[in-house]
Amino acid sequence: MNLTRRRFTRLVIGGATTLLLGGLPALAQERPAPFDKPEDVSIALVRYLSTGDFFQAYLTGVEQQAKALGVELRVLDSRQDAALQADMVDQAIALGVDGIIVQHGLTESMTAAVQRAVDAGIKVVAFDVDVENDAVPQIEQSDRDLARLALEQAVKDNGEAFQAAYVYVAGIAPLDRRNETWEEFKAKYSGIEEVAQFGTLDNPIANSVANQASAVLRANPGVTVVFAPYDEFAKGVKIAVDEAGLSSDIKIYSADISTADIQAMREDPSAWVATAATNPQLIGEVSVRALAMLLAGEDPSHNVVVPPTLVTRDMLLENDVNNMEELSQKLPQFASTDAAKPSWMPAAGQ
Repeated sequence: MNLTRRRFTRLVIGGATTLLLGGLPALAQERPAPFDKPEDVSIALVRYLSTGDFFQAYLTGVEQQAKALGVELRVLDSRQDAALQADMVDQAIALGVDGIIVQHGLTESMTAAVQRAVDAGIKVVAFDVDVENDAVPQIEQSDRDLARLALEQAVKDNGEAFQAAYVYVAGIAPLDRRNETWEEFKAKYSGIEEVAQFGTLDNPIANSVANQASAVLRANPGVTVVFAPYDEFAKGVKIAVDEAGLSSDIKIYSADISTADIQAMREDPSAWVATAATNPQLIGEVSVRALAMLLAGEDPSHNVVVPPTLVTRDMLLENDVNNMEELSQKLPQFASTDAAKPSWMPAAGQ
């Protein structure tokens, strides 16, 4: 067995979760190099956030698209440790991977680390973290549209004047982009009064947010709307609202969705009335597809955007949607996208 030095390095350096995703499907058409020999291709997913259904679904999408391509996938999870995530990029470089997906993180900790990977000749894409690098495509959910869809529904349901509480943690790229839209809405509708802002990413996120929300709701009895633009935030707020017996008095507007979220929104009563979302599994697939295009010498574009869909509690009940599979069936635009999808790319699940 002949091993190149790079391949040998991949095999002997540890410290990562390794998934050997073999079993190649029949080729629909000839694939470009290096995917004509995908068993020689190795990629890494370097994660910052992993708690919650959204991130599990995202990981599933990454795994399934990597398997469809027949490449080796390594998953490195920093569990919200910014310094460790930067170290894991260096670890991926040492492992000799061909490409890296950076999933969330902080700009200040990831910019230099990603540049080291690029300098080493490794292709990199980033999902929901701005690494300030023109060579790195940004995979996005159109976060401003996510916030806009949810907030437009809030105004439709509650009018142009209400007291709101807002859940936000600065420094996370998708939350910062959603915050820009929130600020625009407050400027547009002067009757929207933000009476409290809170938020945390401490694990478990939902329970930590619930503790904060309980105090906020006690201190601000006039709140009728909570904008919680991340589903783990919304879960936490719902816990607090339910415990306070306010499910019929407060409406929660969110971003992101999962089967657990759908079940929470369907409860009777439920304060969680709307969320704007993209399919997290689909975003995982797109992240791998964009990276594969780079490795094949193709341009996925610098900003690869997966458009969101508004999902309301009423829609879930009217269409008897109970899980993500049924949501994809009832909303076809939620199930697929042509973003970063060249003709030679095998579909996930094949």
